[in-house]
Amino acid sequence: MSNKQLKNTTPYNPLPEDFFQQPTLKLAEALLGCLLIKETEEGIASGYIVETEAYMGPEDRAAHSFGNRRTKRTEIMFSEAGVAYTYAMHTHCLVNVVSGPMEKPEAILIRAVEPVDGIELMKKRRNIEVPRNLTSGPGKLTKALGITMGDYGRRFTEPPLLLAKGITPQEISRGKRIGIDNSCEAKDYPWRFWITYNPFVSRHRKKD
Repeated sequence: MSNKQLKNTTPYNPLPEDFFQQPTLKLAEALLGCLLIKETEEGIASGYIVETEAYMGPEDRAAHSFGNRRTKRTEIMFSEAGVAYTYAMHTHCLVNVVSGPMEKPEAILIRAVEPVDGIELMKKRRNIEVPRNLTSGPGKLTKALGITMGDYGRRFTEPPLLLAKGITPQEISRGKRIGIDNSCEAKDYPWRFWITYNPFVSRHRKKD
């Protein structure tokens, strides 16, 4: 695809608003294969989503909004589905798709993507040459695509941050989420989804 300016004319077809109205667990699976696109002054970078994790809000001890915790950081999670929830962790920016109905703060973490557009730009941003390592993790992909805390609250249906139709996964796997070992019973919920055998998935675990 060409690096056309998305604000003027786009070769992409943004996902419709009603796509985001699916229940969170179904949406987390439906996002696999979708194209995540970010436009900056440097150009366009994009990738197929290959791994997601669902966070089920007030009842989920691993969610930032567990117990209806409402802070400046989590406020966007209480809004309508289909907007970006970005937050910083260990100096990295992570990006989530807000899901669930209004006032039900659920979200889906995008854990990994497979690079499509702007691969040379991604290499420059990440200062690495190996394509497989560019976007195989939630902090890696945001840096590679140019997603920042400034994208907090943006809609995924319009530039500069878009979700568009991509590919259809041949097989999808499901297992425990990663990095939440201190969340009691929630650490065992099988709410992580990934495209089976895709090399850009952040972590392949035998017990999954």
